[in-house]
Amino acid sequence: MEVSIIRSSSQAKICKTELGYRDLMFCFGKNNDKNKILSPNLNSVCFESQITRLKKAGLRFTVKAVHSEPILESKSSPRSKSLDRVRLFVGLPFDAVFECNKVNHARAIAAGLKALKLLGVEGVELPVWWGVVENEAMGKYDWSGYLTVAEMVQKAGLKLHVSLCFHASRQPKIPLPKWVLQIGEPQSSIFFTDRSGQHYQECLSLAVDDLAVLNGEPPIQVYQDFCESFKSAFSPFIVSTITGISMGLGPDGELRYPSHHKPAKSGTVTGVGEFQCYDLNMLNLLKQHAEANGNPLWGLGGPHDAPTYDESPNSNNFFKDHGGSWESPYGDFFLSWYSSQLISHGDLLLSLASSIFSDTAVNVYGKVPLMHSWYKTRAHPSDLTAGFYNTASRDGYEAVAEMFARNSCKIILPGMDLSDEHQPPESLSSPESLLAQIRTACRKHGVDVSGQNLASGAPGGFEQIKKNMLGENVLDLFTFQRMGAHFFSPEHFPLFTEFVRSLSQPELHSDDLPVKEEETAESVRMSSDSNIHMQAA
Repeated sequence: MEVSIIRSSSQAKICKTELGYRDLMFCFGKNNDKNKILSPNLNSVCFESQITRLKKAGLRFTVKAVHSEPILESKSSPRSKSLDRVRLFVGLPFDAVFECNKVNHARAIAAGLKALKLLGVEGVELPVWWGVVENEAMGKYDWSGYLTVAEMVQKAGLKLHVSLCFHASRQPKIPLPKWVLQIGEPQSSIFFTDRSGQHYQECLSLAVDDLAVLNGEPPIQVYQDFCESFKSAFSPFIVSTITGISMGLGPDGELRYPSHHKPAKSGTVTGVGEFQCYDLNMLNLLKQHAEANGNPLWGLGGPHDAPTYDESPNSNNFFKDHGGSWESPYGDFFLSWYSSQLISHGDLLLSLASSIFSDTAVNVYGKVPLMHSWYKTRAHPSDLTAGFYNTASRDGYEAVAEMFARNSCKIILPGMDLSDEHQPPESLSSPESLLAQIRTACRKHGVDVSGQNLASGAPGGFEQIKKNMLGENVLDLFTFQRMGAHFFSPEHFPLFTEFVRSLSQPELHSDDLPVKEEETAESVRMSSDSNIHMQAA
Protein backbone atom coordinates (compact mmCIF):
# COMPACT_ATOMS: atom_id res chain seq x y z
CA MET A 1 0.00 0.00 0.00
CA GLU A 2 1.11 3.55 -0.66
CA VAL A 3 0.78 5.94 2.25
CA SER A 4 0.77 9.70 1.64
CA ILE A 5 1.10 12.21 4.47
CA ILE A 6 -0.61 15.59 4.20
CA ARG A 7 0.10 18.71 6.33
CA SER A 8 -2.08 21.76 5.60
CA SER A 9 -2.37 22.15 1.82
CA SER A 10 0.91 20.51 0.89
CA GLN A 11 1.35 16.87 0.11
CA ALA A 12 4.57 14.90 0.22
CA LYS A 13 4.95 11.26 -0.52
CA ILE A 14 7.18 9.97 2.24
CA CYS A 15 7.02 6.21 2.14
CA LYS A 16 5.73 3.03 0.61
CA THR A 17 5.13 0.04 2.76
CA GLU A 18 3.54 -3.34 2.40
CA LEU A 19 1.07 -3.46 5.26
CA GLY A 20 0.61 -7.14 6.15
CA TYR A 21 -2.70 -8.34 7.36
CA ARG A 22 -1.41 -8.27 10.89
CA ASP A 23 -2.20 -4.55 10.52
CA LEU A 24 -5.67 -5.00 9.02
CA MET A 25 -8.75 -5.90 11.02
CA PHE A 26 -12.38 -5.65 10.07
CA CYS A 27 -15.13 -4.72 12.45
CA PHE A 28 -18.19 -6.55 11.19
CA GLY A 29 -21.73 -6.87 12.53
CA LYS A 30 -22.73 -6.14 16.09
CA ASN A 31 -20.14 -4.95 18.56
CA ASN A 32 -20.69 -7.19 21.56
CA ASP A 33 -17.45 -6.28 23.30
CA LYS A 34 -16.43 -2.64 22.98
CA ASN A 35 -13.18 -3.32 24.78
CA LYS A 36 -12.10 -5.78 22.08
CA ILE A 37 -13.35 -4.17 18.89
CA LEU A 38 -10.91 -1.37 18.24
CA SER A 39 -13.04 0.69 15.90
CA PRO A 40 -16.38 2.28 16.80
CA ASN A 41 -17.41 2.05 13.14
CA LEU A 42 -18.80 -1.39 12.37
CA ASN A 43 -17.81 -1.10 8.70
CA SER A 44 -14.32 0.23 9.22
CA VAL A 45 -10.85 -0.98 8.44
CA CYS A 46 -8.27 -0.57 11.17
CA PHE A 47 -4.54 -0.04 10.66
CA GLU A 48 -2.40 -0.48 13.74
CA SER A 49 0.78 1.07 15.08
CA GLN A 50 2.17 3.16 12.20
CA ILE A 51 -0.75 5.59 12.05
CA THR A 52 -0.74 6.50 15.73
CA ARG A 53 2.76 7.96 15.59
CA LEU A 54 1.91 10.04 12.50
CA LYS A 55 -1.26 11.53 13.98
CA LYS A 56 0.61 12.70 17.04
CA ALA A 57 2.52 15.01 14.73
CA GLY A 58 -0.73 16.61 13.58
CA LEU A 59 -0.67 14.95 10.20
CA ARG A 60 -3.61 13.66 8.24
CA PHE A 61 -3.18 11.01 5.60
CA THR A 62 -4.57 9.06 2.68
CA VAL A 63 -4.20 5.35 2.21
CA LYS A 64 -4.07 4.35 -1.45
CA ALA A 65 -4.10 0.75 -2.57
CA VAL A 66 -1.26 -0.16 -4.92
CA HIS A 67 -0.39 -3.38 -6.68
CA SER A 68 0.26 -6.14 -4.19
CA GLU A 69 0.87 -9.82 -4.71
CA PRO A 70 -1.45 -12.10 -2.72
CA ILE A 71 0.13 -13.31 0.47
CA LEU A 72 -0.12 -16.90 -0.74
CA GLU A 73 2.48 -16.23 -3.44
CA SER A 74 5.91 -16.75 -1.99
CA LYS A 75 9.10 -17.79 -3.75
CA SER A 76 11.14 -18.07 -0.58
CA SER A 77 9.12 -20.79 1.13
CA PRO A 78 8.67 -24.33 -0.19
CA ARG A 79 5.08 -25.02 -1.26
CA SER A 80 3.27 -28.15 -0.18
CA LYS A 81 1.94 -29.77 -3.33
CA SER A 82 -1.09 -31.13 -1.50
CA LEU A 83 -2.05 -27.83 0.15
CA ASP A 84 -1.27 -25.79 -2.94
CA ARG A 85 -3.92 -27.64 -4.92
CA VAL A 86 -6.75 -26.87 -2.49
CA ARG A 87 -8.99 -23.96 -3.44
CA LEU A 88 -9.95 -21.88 -0.41
CA PHE A 89 -13.36 -20.22 -0.06
CA VAL A 90 -15.03 -18.37 2.82
CA GLY A 91 -18.76 -18.50 3.51
CA LEU A 92 -20.68 -15.22 3.45
CA PRO A 93 -23.15 -14.51 6.31
CA PHE A 94 -26.33 -16.61 6.29
CA ASP A 95 -28.34 -13.41 6.13
CA ALA A 96 -26.21 -11.64 3.52
CA VAL A 97 -29.56 -11.16 1.78
CA PHE A 98 -32.64 -11.16 3.98
CA GLU A 99 -36.00 -9.41 4.21
CA CYS A 100 -37.11 -7.38 1.19
CA ASN A 101 -34.14 -8.82 -0.74
CA LYS A 102 -31.79 -6.20 0.63
CA VAL A 103 -28.08 -6.84 1.14
CA ASN A 104 -27.26 -6.78 4.86
CA HIS A 105 -23.97 -5.21 5.97
CA ALA A 106 -23.23 -4.29 2.33
CA ARG A 107 -20.26 -2.04 3.11
CA ALA A 108 -18.80 -4.50 5.59
CA ILE A 109 -19.17 -7.35 3.09
CA ALA A 110 -17.49 -5.26 0.39
CA ALA A 111 -14.59 -4.51 2.74
CA GLY A 112 -14.40 -8.17 3.70
CA LEU A 113 -14.26 -9.25 0.05
CA LYS A 114 -11.29 -6.94 -0.54
CA ALA A 115 -9.52 -8.38 2.49
CA LEU A 116 -10.07 -11.95 1.34
CA LYS A 117 -8.86 -11.15 -2.16
CA LEU A 118 -5.63 -9.63 -0.86
CA LEU A 119 -5.17 -12.57 1.46
CA GLY A 120 -5.22 -14.97 -1.50
CA VAL A 121 -8.63 -16.59 -0.93
CA GLU A 122 -10.11 -17.80 -4.22
CA GLY A 123 -13.78 -17.15 -3.57
CA VAL A 124 -16.80 -17.01 -1.29
CA GLU A 125 -19.87 -19.16 -0.71
CA LEU A 126 -23.32 -17.54 -0.79
CA PRO A 127 -26.43 -19.15 0.77
CA VAL A 128 -29.47 -18.49 -1.45
CA TRP A 129 -32.69 -19.07 0.47
CA TRP A 130 -35.92 -20.42 -0.99
CA GLY A 131 -37.77 -18.46 1.71
CA VAL A 132 -36.23 -15.18 0.49
CA VAL A 133 -36.39 -15.56 -3.29
CA GLU A 134 -39.83 -17.23 -3.66
CA ASN A 135 -41.40 -16.04 -0.45
CA GLU A 136 -44.68 -14.44 -1.48
CA ALA A 137 -46.14 -16.83 -4.07
CA MET A 138 -45.19 -19.93 -6.02
CA GLY A 139 -43.31 -18.99 -9.18
CA LYS A 140 -42.77 -15.37 -8.11
CA TYR A 141 -39.01 -14.94 -7.82
CA ASP A 142 -36.99 -11.95 -6.62
CA TRP A 143 -33.26 -12.41 -7.17
CA SER A 144 -32.32 -8.73 -6.83
CA GLY A 145 -30.43 -8.93 -3.54
CA TYR A 146 -28.45 -11.99 -4.57
CA LEU A 147 -27.63 -10.46 -7.96
CA THR A 148 -26.19 -7.46 -6.12
CA VAL A 149 -23.95 -9.74 -4.06
CA ALA A 150 -22.83 -11.57 -7.19
CA GLU A 151 -21.83 -8.23 -8.72
CA MET A 152 -19.89 -7.33 -5.58
CA VAL A 153 -18.04 -10.63 -5.67
CA GLN A 154 -17.27 -10.25 -9.36
CA LYS A 155 -15.92 -6.71 -8.88
CA ALA A 156 -13.72 -7.95 -6.06
CA GLY A 157 -12.15 -10.47 -8.46
CA LEU A 158 -13.36 -13.50 -6.47
CA LYS A 159 -15.14 -16.67 -7.49
CA LEU A 160 -18.60 -17.56 -6.15
CA HIS A 161 -20.02 -20.86 -4.90
CA VAL A 162 -23.81 -20.74 -4.52
CA SER A 163 -25.71 -22.91 -2.03
CA LEU A 164 -29.38 -23.34 -2.98
CA CYS A 165 -31.17 -23.65 0.37
CA PHE A 166 -34.57 -25.37 0.30
CA HIS A 167 -34.64 -25.46 4.09
CA ALA A 168 -35.18 -22.91 6.85
CA SER A 169 -32.68 -21.35 9.23
CA ARG A 170 -33.22 -20.90 12.96
CA GLN A 171 -30.43 -18.39 13.57
CA PRO A 172 -30.76 -16.03 11.85
CA LYS A 173 -34.44 -16.81 11.46
CA ILE A 174 -35.18 -17.47 7.79
CA PRO A 175 -38.34 -19.60 7.41
CA LEU A 176 -39.65 -21.51 4.43
CA PRO A 177 -41.70 -19.46 1.92
CA LYS A 178 -44.91 -18.03 3.38
CA TRP A 179 -47.10 -19.84 0.85
CA VAL A 180 -45.50 -23.19 1.73
CA LEU A 181 -46.12 -22.67 5.45
CA GLN A 182 -49.72 -21.70 4.69
CA ILE A 183 -50.19 -24.96 2.79
CA GLY A 184 -48.63 -26.83 5.70
CA GLU A 185 -51.02 -25.45 8.31
CA PRO A 186 -53.91 -27.78 7.35
CA GLN A 187 -51.62 -30.37 5.72
CA SER A 188 -48.95 -31.00 8.34
CA SER A 189 -48.09 -34.32 6.67
CA ILE A 190 -45.89 -32.42 4.18
CA PHE A 191 -43.39 -32.08 7.04
CA PHE A 192 -41.27 -34.72 8.77
CA THR A 193 -42.88 -36.07 11.95
CA ASP A 194 -41.39 -37.92 14.90
CA ARG A 195 -42.85 -40.66 17.10
CA SER A 196 -44.55 -38.17 19.44
CA GLY A 197 -46.25 -36.37 16.54
CA GLN A 198 -43.95 -33.33 16.57
CA HIS A 199 -43.58 -31.75 13.13
CA TYR A 200 -40.30 -30.44 11.73
CA GLN A 201 -41.21 -27.38 9.68
CA GLU A 202 -37.76 -26.40 8.45
CA CYS A 203 -37.89 -28.52 5.30
CA LEU A 204 -40.38 -30.73 3.46
CA SER A 205 -40.62 -34.46 4.06
CA LEU A 206 -38.81 -36.43 1.37
CA ALA A 207 -41.94 -38.58 1.09
CA VAL A 208 -43.73 -35.76 -0.77
CA ASP A 209 -41.02 -35.21 -3.41
CA ASP A 210 -43.26 -36.43 -6.22
CA LEU A 211 -46.69 -35.78 -4.67
CA ALA A 212 -48.79 -32.83 -5.89
CA VAL A 213 -48.98 -31.14 -2.48
CA LEU A 214 -47.87 -27.59 -3.39
CA ASN A 215 -50.79 -25.93 -5.14
CA GLY A 216 -51.17 -28.94 -7.40
CA GLU A 217 -47.44 -29.30 -8.10
CA PRO A 218 -44.96 -31.80 -6.57
CA PRO A 219 -42.00 -30.27 -4.69
CA ILE A 220 -39.56 -31.71 -7.22
CA GLN A 221 -41.21 -29.59 -9.92
CA VAL A 222 -41.04 -26.50 -7.69
CA TYR A 223 -37.34 -27.15 -7.05
CA GLN A 224 -36.76 -27.55 -10.78
CA ASP A 225 -38.52 -24.27 -11.61
CA PHE A 226 -36.47 -22.52 -8.90
CA CYS A 227 -33.19 -23.84 -10.28
CA GLU A 228 -34.07 -22.95 -13.86
CA SER A 229 -35.04 -19.42 -12.81
CA PHE A 230 -31.73 -19.12 -10.96
CA LYS A 231 -29.82 -20.30 -14.03
CA SER A 232 -31.55 -17.74 -16.22
CA ALA A 233 -31.16 -14.83 -13.78
CA PHE A 234 -27.48 -15.51 -13.09
CA SER A 235 -26.42 -16.46 -16.61
CA PRO A 236 -24.00 -13.47 -16.84
CA PHE A 237 -22.12 -14.83 -13.80
CA ILE A 238 -22.20 -18.58 -14.40
CA VAL A 239 -18.74 -20.02 -15.07
CA SER A 240 -17.02 -16.59 -15.16
CA THR A 241 -17.80 -15.94 -11.49
CA ILE A 242 -20.05 -18.79 -10.30
CA THR A 243 -17.97 -21.97 -10.43
CA GLY A 244 -19.96 -24.25 -8.13
CA ILE A 245 -23.54 -24.85 -7.00
CA SER A 246 -24.63 -26.86 -3.96
CA MET A 247 -28.05 -28.46 -4.16
CA GLY A 248 -29.98 -28.36 -0.88
CA LEU A 249 -30.83 -31.93 0.14
CA GLY A 250 -32.51 -31.62 3.54
CA PRO A 251 -32.11 -30.06 7.01
CA ASP A 252 -29.27 -27.51 6.98
CA GLY A 253 -28.90 -28.36 3.30
CA GLU A 254 -27.56 -31.82 4.18
CA LEU A 255 -28.59 -35.26 2.95
CA ARG A 256 -30.19 -36.55 6.16
CA TYR A 257 -33.35 -36.83 8.19
CA PRO A 258 -33.89 -34.19 10.93
CA SER A 259 -33.07 -36.77 13.61
CA HIS A 260 -32.27 -34.01 16.11
CA HIS A 261 -35.02 -31.38 16.21
CA LYS A 262 -33.14 -29.37 18.80
CA PRO A 263 -29.41 -29.07 19.59
CA ALA A 264 -28.14 -30.80 22.72
CA LYS A 265 -28.39 -28.81 25.93
CA SER A 266 -25.21 -27.08 27.03
CA GLY A 267 -22.97 -29.39 29.02
CA THR A 268 -24.75 -32.55 27.89
CA VAL A 269 -23.74 -35.24 25.42
CA THR A 270 -25.69 -35.38 22.16
CA GLY A 271 -28.29 -38.14 22.26
CA VAL A 272 -28.95 -40.71 19.54
CA GLY A 273 -31.79 -38.76 17.94
CA GLU A 274 -35.08 -40.17 16.66
CA PHE A 275 -36.32 -41.79 13.48
CA GLN A 276 -38.43 -39.45 11.33
CA CYS A 277 -40.91 -41.78 9.66
CA TYR A 278 -44.25 -40.85 11.21
CA ASP A 279 -45.81 -38.38 8.78
CA LEU A 280 -48.69 -39.94 6.87
CA ASN A 281 -46.78 -40.17 3.61
CA MET A 282 -43.73 -41.86 5.15
CA LEU A 283 -45.99 -44.31 6.98
CA ASN A 284 -47.78 -45.10 3.73
CA LEU A 285 -44.47 -45.89 2.01
CA LEU A 286 -43.39 -48.06 4.95
CA LYS A 287 -46.71 -49.92 4.88
CA GLN A 288 -46.39 -50.65 1.16
CA HIS A 289 -42.83 -51.86 1.59
CA ALA A 290 -43.74 -54.16 4.49
CA GLU A 291 -46.65 -55.69 2.60
CA ALA A 292 -44.48 -56.25 -0.47
CA ASN A 293 -42.02 -58.12 1.76
CA GLY A 294 -44.74 -60.30 3.29
CA ASN A 295 -44.56 -58.74 6.76
CA PRO A 296 -47.46 -56.24 7.00
CA LEU A 297 -47.07 -55.86 10.78
CA TRP A 298 -43.61 -54.39 10.23
CA GLY A 299 -45.18 -51.48 8.39
CA LEU A 300 -47.16 -50.03 11.28
CA GLY A 301 -44.40 -47.63 12.39
CA GLY A 302 -40.77 -47.25 13.33
CA PRO A 303 -38.93 -49.22 16.04
CA HIS A 304 -40.94 -49.18 19.28
CA ASP A 305 -37.85 -49.82 21.43
CA ALA A 306 -35.67 -46.97 20.15
CA PRO A 307 -34.51 -44.23 22.58
CA THR A 308 -35.71 -40.63 22.38
CA TYR A 309 -33.71 -37.62 21.14
CA ASP A 310 -31.41 -36.93 24.09
CA GLU A 311 -31.04 -40.48 25.40
CA SER A 312 -27.98 -42.71 25.13
CA PRO A 313 -27.92 -45.90 23.03
CA ASN A 314 -28.28 -48.16 26.07
CA SER A 315 -31.36 -46.38 27.46
CA ASN A 316 -33.52 -48.76 25.43
CA ASN A 317 -33.07 -52.00 23.54
CA PHE A 318 -32.84 -51.07 19.86
CA PHE A 319 -29.26 -49.70 19.74
CA LYS A 320 -27.63 -51.91 22.38
CA ASP A 321 -24.25 -53.23 21.27
CA HIS A 322 -25.15 -56.81 22.11
CA GLY A 323 -28.63 -58.15 21.51
CA GLY A 324 -29.99 -54.86 20.17
CA SER A 325 -32.96 -54.98 17.81
CA TRP A 326 -30.94 -53.27 15.08
CA GLU A 327 -29.33 -56.67 14.37
CA SER A 328 -32.67 -58.51 14.15
CA PRO A 329 -34.47 -59.32 10.85
CA TYR A 330 -36.93 -56.51 11.62
CA GLY A 331 -34.09 -54.09 12.34
CA ASP A 332 -32.43 -54.88 9.02
CA PHE A 333 -35.77 -54.52 7.21
CA PHE A 334 -36.51 -51.10 8.70
CA LEU A 335 -33.01 -49.65 8.46
CA SER A 336 -32.64 -50.78 4.84
CA TRP A 337 -35.94 -49.14 3.90
CA TYR A 338 -35.26 -45.96 5.90
CA SER A 339 -31.83 -45.40 4.33
CA SER A 340 -32.99 -46.31 0.82
CA GLN A 341 -35.65 -43.57 0.97
CA LEU A 342 -32.97 -41.01 1.82
CA ILE A 343 -30.64 -42.13 -0.97
CA SER A 344 -33.51 -42.09 -3.48
CA HIS A 345 -34.32 -38.54 -2.40
CA GLY A 346 -30.70 -37.45 -2.84
CA ASP A 347 -30.54 -39.19 -6.21
CA LEU A 348 -33.67 -37.38 -7.40
CA LEU A 349 -32.42 -33.91 -6.43
CA LEU A 350 -28.83 -34.34 -7.59
CA SER A 351 -29.93 -35.77 -10.94
CA LEU A 352 -32.23 -32.76 -11.31
CA ALA A 353 -29.42 -30.28 -10.60
CA SER A 354 -26.96 -32.14 -12.82
CA SER A 355 -29.45 -32.10 -15.69
CA ILE A 356 -30.21 -28.38 -15.38
CA PHE A 357 -26.56 -27.29 -15.23
CA SER A 358 -25.17 -29.96 -17.58
CA ASP A 359 -24.67 -27.45 -20.39
CA THR A 360 -22.44 -25.26 -18.21
CA ALA A 361 -18.99 -25.83 -16.72
CA VAL A 362 -20.39 -25.34 -13.20
CA ASN A 363 -19.73 -28.15 -10.73
CA VAL A 364 -22.69 -29.51 -8.75
CA TYR A 365 -22.24 -30.43 -5.09
CA GLY A 366 -24.26 -32.01 -2.32
CA LYS A 367 -23.58 -31.98 1.41
CA VAL A 368 -23.41 -35.07 3.63
CA PRO A 369 -23.33 -34.64 7.43
CA LEU A 370 -20.72 -35.98 9.83
CA MET A 371 -22.85 -37.87 12.39
CA HIS A 372 -19.89 -38.78 14.58
CA SER A 373 -21.51 -39.15 18.02
CA TRP A 374 -21.58 -42.75 19.29
CA TYR A 375 -19.40 -43.87 16.38
CA LYS A 376 -17.35 -46.09 18.70
CA THR A 377 -20.40 -48.24 19.44
CA ARG A 378 -21.26 -51.15 17.14
CA ALA A 379 -24.64 -49.75 16.11
CA HIS A 380 -23.53 -46.18 15.23
CA PRO A 381 -27.01 -44.92 16.27
CA SER A 382 -26.49 -41.29 15.19
CA ASP A 383 -25.81 -42.54 11.67
CA LEU A 384 -28.88 -44.76 11.73
CA THR A 385 -31.41 -42.17 12.89
CA ALA A 386 -30.02 -39.67 10.34
CA GLY A 387 -30.67 -42.18 7.56
CA PHE A 388 -27.32 -43.90 6.96
CA TYR A 389 -27.37 -47.68 7.44
CA ASN A 390 -23.83 -47.61 8.72
CA THR A 391 -22.75 -49.94 11.53
CA ALA A 392 -19.55 -51.63 12.67
CA SER A 393 -20.34 -54.50 10.29
CA ARG A 394 -21.91 -52.56 7.38
CA ASP A 395 -20.58 -49.63 5.33
CA GLY A 396 -23.54 -47.30 4.85
CA TYR A 397 -21.62 -44.70 2.86
CA GLU A 398 -20.76 -46.92 -0.10
CA ALA A 399 -24.27 -46.43 -1.49
CA VAL A 400 -24.09 -42.68 -0.84
CA ALA A 401 -20.78 -42.30 -2.70
CA GLU A 402 -22.06 -44.44 -5.56
CA MET A 403 -25.14 -42.21 -5.86
CA PHE A 404 -22.98 -39.08 -6.05
CA ALA A 405 -20.76 -40.71 -8.67
CA ARG A 406 -23.77 -41.73 -10.75
CA ASN A 407 -24.83 -38.08 -10.93
CA SER A 408 -21.30 -36.74 -11.51
CA CYS A 409 -21.60 -34.62 -8.36
CA LYS A 410 -19.03 -33.67 -5.76
CA ILE A 411 -19.54 -34.19 -2.06
CA ILE A 412 -19.16 -31.65 0.76
CA LEU A 413 -18.13 -32.96 4.17
CA PRO A 414 -18.37 -30.62 7.21
CA GLY A 415 -16.58 -30.94 10.52
CA MET A 416 -13.03 -31.12 9.15
CA ASP A 417 -11.89 -29.07 12.13
CA LEU A 418 -13.00 -31.76 14.60
CA SER A 419 -10.53 -34.10 16.27
CA ASP A 420 -11.17 -37.15 18.43
CA GLU A 421 -9.11 -35.81 21.33
CA HIS A 422 -11.47 -32.87 21.87
CA GLN A 423 -14.66 -34.96 22.01
CA PRO A 424 -16.26 -35.81 25.38
CA PRO A 425 -15.17 -39.37 26.26
CA GLU A 426 -18.72 -40.33 27.26
CA SER A 427 -20.00 -39.50 23.75
CA LEU A 428 -17.98 -42.38 22.26
CA SER A 429 -17.47 -40.09 19.30
CA SER A 430 -14.88 -40.34 16.54
CA PRO A 431 -15.19 -37.65 13.86
CA GLU A 432 -11.78 -38.59 12.45
CA SER A 433 -12.74 -42.24 11.92
CA LEU A 434 -16.08 -41.42 10.32
CA LEU A 435 -14.50 -38.80 8.06
CA ALA A 436 -11.86 -41.32 6.96
CA GLN A 437 -14.56 -43.90 6.23
CA ILE A 438 -16.59 -41.55 4.04
CA ARG A 439 -13.52 -40.30 2.19
CA THR A 440 -12.46 -43.89 1.50
CA ALA A 441 -15.88 -44.63 -0.03
CA CYS A 442 -15.63 -41.46 -2.15
CA ARG A 443 -12.15 -42.35 -3.36
CA LYS A 444 -13.35 -45.84 -4.32
CA HIS A 445 -16.13 -44.38 -6.48
CA GLY A 446 -14.13 -41.45 -7.86
CA VAL A 447 -16.08 -38.74 -6.06
CA ASP A 448 -14.25 -35.48 -5.35
CA VAL A 449 -14.48 -34.31 -1.73
CA SER A 450 -14.78 -30.72 -0.52
CA GLY A 451 -14.47 -29.74 3.11
CA GLN A 452 -15.97 -27.33 5.62
CA ASN A 453 -15.39 -26.52 9.26
CA LEU A 454 -18.12 -26.08 11.84
CA ALA A 455 -19.31 -22.47 12.01
CA SER A 456 -18.89 -22.51 15.79
CA GLY A 457 -15.22 -23.48 15.53
CA ALA A 458 -13.39 -26.17 17.45
CA PRO A 459 -10.26 -26.42 19.66
CA GLY A 460 -7.20 -26.92 17.49
CA GLY A 461 -9.41 -26.50 14.44
CA PHE A 462 -6.90 -24.88 12.08
CA GLU A 463 -4.32 -27.61 12.59
CA GLN A 464 -6.95 -30.30 12.12
CA ILE A 465 -8.11 -28.69 8.88
CA LYS A 466 -4.54 -28.67 7.57
CA LYS A 467 -4.18 -32.30 8.57
CA ASN A 468 -7.26 -33.18 6.54
CA MET A 469 -5.89 -31.28 3.55
CA LEU A 470 -2.69 -33.34 3.50
CA GLY A 471 -2.07 -36.83 2.23
CA GLU A 472 -3.42 -38.74 -0.73
CA ASN A 473 -7.03 -37.63 -0.25
CA VAL A 474 -6.60 -34.13 -1.64
CA LEU A 475 -9.65 -31.90 -1.21
CA ASP A 476 -11.39 -30.35 -4.20
CA LEU A 477 -11.91 -27.14 -2.20
CA PHE A 478 -12.29 -26.02 1.39
CA THR A 479 -14.90 -23.50 2.54
CA PHE A 480 -14.22 -21.79 5.85
CA GLN A 481 -17.44 -20.94 7.72
CA ARG A 482 -18.36 -18.15 8.12
CA MET A 483 -17.84 -14.39 7.55
CA GLY A 484 -19.24 -12.20 10.31
CA ALA A 485 -18.38 -10.33 13.50
CA HIS A 486 -16.40 -13.20 14.99
CA PHE A 487 -14.58 -13.99 11.76
CA PHE A 488 -13.12 -10.48 11.49
CA SER A 489 -12.61 -10.00 15.23
CA PRO A 490 -9.12 -9.35 16.67
CA GLU A 491 -9.34 -12.75 18.35
CA HIS A 492 -10.00 -14.70 15.16
CA PHE A 493 -8.90 -12.92 11.98
CA PRO A 494 -5.15 -12.94 12.76
CA LEU A 495 -5.41 -16.70 13.35
CA PHE A 496 -7.20 -17.18 10.05
CA THR A 497 -4.60 -15.03 8.30
CA GLU A 498 -1.81 -17.12 9.78
CA PHE A 499 -3.66 -20.28 8.72
CA VAL A 500 -3.94 -19.09 5.11
CA ARG A 501 -0.30 -18.09 5.01
CA SER A 502 0.77 -21.41 6.48
CA LEU A 503 -0.81 -23.29 3.57
CA SER A 504 2.18 -22.17 1.50
CA GLN A 505 4.41 -20.44 4.07
CA PRO A 506 5.05 -22.84 6.97
CA GLU A 507 7.43 -20.36 8.59
CA LEU A 508 6.33 -16.78 9.17
CA HIS A 509 8.68 -13.85 8.76
CA SER A 510 9.37 -11.88 11.91
CA ASP A 511 7.51 -8.90 10.43
CA ASP A 512 4.37 -11.04 10.27
CA LEU A 513 4.33 -11.82 13.98
CA PRO A 514 1.48 -10.28 16.03
CA VAL A 515 1.95 -6.67 17.09
CA LYS A 516 2.64 -5.81 20.69
CA GLU A 517 -0.39 -5.23 22.84
CA GLU A 518 0.73 -1.76 23.87
CA GLU A 519 0.61 -0.49 20.29
CA THR A 520 -2.66 1.31 19.81
CA ALA A 521 -4.82 1.38 16.68
CA GLU A 522 -6.56 4.01 14.66
CA SER A 523 -9.47 3.47 12.32
CA VAL A 524 -9.49 4.20 8.60
CA ARG A 525 -13.18 4.46 7.89
CA MET A 526 -14.70 3.07 4.74
CA SER A 527 -17.02 6.07 4.52
CA SER A 528 -15.93 9.29 2.83
CA ASP A 529 -14.12 11.43 5.37
CA SER A 530 -12.48 14.82 4.92
CA ASN A 531 -9.34 13.75 6.70
CA ILE A 532 -9.00 10.00 6.13
CA HIS A 533 -10.19 7.87 3.24
CA MET A 534 -9.40 4.74 1.25
CA GLN A 535 -9.57 4.55 -2.51
CA ALA A 536 -8.94 1.80 -5.05
CA ALA A 537 -5.83 1.97 -7.20
